[in-house]
Amino acid sequence: MTTQLHVDVIGQGPPLVLLHGWAMHGGVFAPLVARLRDRYTLHVVDLPGHGLSRDVDVPLALEACVDAIAAIVPRAPWCGWSLGGLVALQAAATQPQQVPALAMLCASPCFVRAEHWKFGVSAEIFRDFADGLRSDYRATLDRFVALEAFGSEHAKDEIRALRDELFVRGEPAAPALADGLVLLETSDLRDRLPALRVPSLWLAGRRDRLVDPRAMRDAAALAPGARFAVIEHAGHAPFLTHADDVAMQLIDFLPTP
Repeated sequence: MTTQLHVDVIGQGPPLVLLHGWAMHGGVFAPLVARLRDRYTLHVVDLPGHGLSRDVDVPLALEACVDAIAAIVPRAPWCGWSLGGLVALQAAATQPQQVPALAMLCASPCFVRAEHWKFGVSAEIFRDFADGLRSDYRATLDRFVALEAFGSEHAKDEIRALRDELFVRGEPAAPALADGLVLLETSDLRDRLPALRVPSLWLAGRRDRLVDPRAMRDAAALAPGARFAVIEHAGHAPFLTHADDVAMQLIDFLPTP
């Protein structure tokens, strides 16, 4: 066991941190990395229990993840996709000196429907996946991949790409997967937004069925200096199907060195 997360450092230019979603690993960002590597030095993290950080002795909890990542990457904007967005938002809210800008990619401060938050998903979705992990691990991950791609204009291509990446770096650790589902079901960082001290980009996929674009719009409205944008025809993983659009949005948003 080790306490240091795996990070791929790729490219040249000012630093940018990329954080993947549940059950995936940093390698899933390959199409986006290819479009950004000539402009940024990308620090692509494998979260605890995932990819090459599978056996890292760091819990998949927001504060622990932020501390572990901040210890090994330079001061840089953080871009988080899905679950990775919760980690990135926690970092921007609690360590703005380390995270001068935040990009939320198909990510929400609160994934589940709640009072005054009508565009989240049902908590039962995450509980069903938690039950599925105990009964049929691989089939449950396959169902989650299908949910991520559902609605996308290029759903078949997106499912194929996600399935191809899923176990490239080995199987994610079952305890980390369970902890990740708990984070997705129970985290609510909405109260962090009004006090957010860094500029933020909220980039949604119009056809995303896991993170409703309207939830991202409402979140952006709560954060000072926030920018909200939508990629038409994209689902939950637009960096796979619309990588050029995602790259252009990031380049336009991120501060010029």
